[in-house]
Amino acid sequence: MDDNTHPGPVGGLGQFLRSRRERLSPAAAGLSGAGRRRVPGLRRDEVATLAGVSLSYYSRLEQGRELGPSHRVLEAIARALRLGDEDKRELFHLAQPTARRTKSPSRVERVRPHLRQLIESWTRTPAFIIGHAQDLLATNALTDALYRDFAQHDNVLRMLFLDSAAKTFYRSPERARDRAVADLQQTAASAPEDPRILELVGELSVRSGEFRSLWAREYTRVPPYEVKQIHHSVVGDLELRHEALNIRSVPGQQLIILQAEPGSASADGLALLGSLSGPEVPHQQNPGRGA
Repeated sequence: MDDNTHPGPVGGLGQFLRSRRERLSPAAAGLSGAGRRRVPGLRRDEVATLAGVSLSYYSRLEQGRELGPSHRVLEAIARALRLGDEDKRELFHLAQPTARRTKSPSRVERVRPHLRQLIESWTRTPAFIIGHAQDLLATNALTDALYRDFAQHDNVLRMLFLDSAAKTFYRSPERARDRAVADLQQTAASAPEDPRILELVGELSVRSGEFRSLWAREYTRVPPYEVKQIHHSVVGDLELRHEALNIRSVPGQQLIILQAEPGSASADGLALLGSLSGPEVPHQQNPGRGA
């Protein structure tokens, strides 16, 4: 029986390996005379043979039951699957020993005071800080004004999937959702037992069919950030460059900056939004609660 028909693991190294072998044709892998088969790609035994490991060992890797494969084994699997440089780096990242990868913060994430002061001093640029599960931990006044149509400013994924405002706020909500899910998949792969991620995925899976569909898809690489095209109910259309900067002093947190091209209509729109914003703009941050 072709083992491509067996269900694979939910995420992490196993799903990555399975997705890459299913993409590689026998001919591309250098296997001749493979004949016709019901599904494309390689079988587990073929990958094991090409990599020079036993079928049982490789099967355990895909099932998430083999911890900490050696550098030599990973190099051999990378060659067998014809992985490019980026995929190879991802393979080595996902294959870190579970004891090291599953250490994840269970405490409430906090933003350092000097970082909060920094973003609050930016009056012309929306900026905010998110945690490892994309909870909004700190925002400046212009961010609050930008997202004022949302019921809560608490978590990027909850805003995208559970708040109807996302359908009109984003010119392409599907792209925004794809990227947010891919980002969460990558974080979950390195911290599969993280309680905050498990809580968030559980809530979204129950409340959003679209999220369930995207979460169950094949492992995908996080796409690069790009210009976000949005429509604000007060100032109209805006094009903002989305930049995400890792905060090295607090691993897992990111500083998000939304910039308009100087002198553009979007810059004028942000300036108008800033002049209209005030303490009356609602701002709720309550990660994990219902909207």
